[in-house]
Amino acid sequence: MNINIDPESSVPIYIQIEDSIHSLIAAGQMHPGEQLPTIRELAADIRVNLNTVARAYFELDREGVISTQRGRGTFVSGVPDEKQIALKRQKLLYSIIESALEEARRLGYSTEEIKNVFNDELDRCDKKNGK
Repeated sequence: MNINIDPESSVPIYIQIEDSIHSLIAAGQMHPGEQLPTIRELAADIRVNLNTVARAYFELDREGVISTQRGRGTFVSGVPDEKQIALKRQKLLYSIIESALEEARRLGYSTEEIKNVFNDELDRCDKKNGK
């Protein structure tokens, strides 16, 4: 399982873990019934505190995305429907943009500078992707 954590991000690590697992499921890289690493294994793999992973797993379990079965492990519950996927994707995009904006503000960029660079980058990406 490939989970990338950015310790410098303003997004809490447990939310980054949640978002990563949501993304892996939505992308079809994790399937219903597939077992997730134990809390201890994942914490060691991504070098974070056990409690951080436990909180992410708790939230995912509460949402019904994963199911923890005492003595057996933690498993992907099912494939989220299209509406859930769209909402999670939108939440993730907002987190990405919010993090970038906070960093830009912290570095002293004005709203106008941010808008100009953002629009230039959108245009560049569209041209690069043939849009």
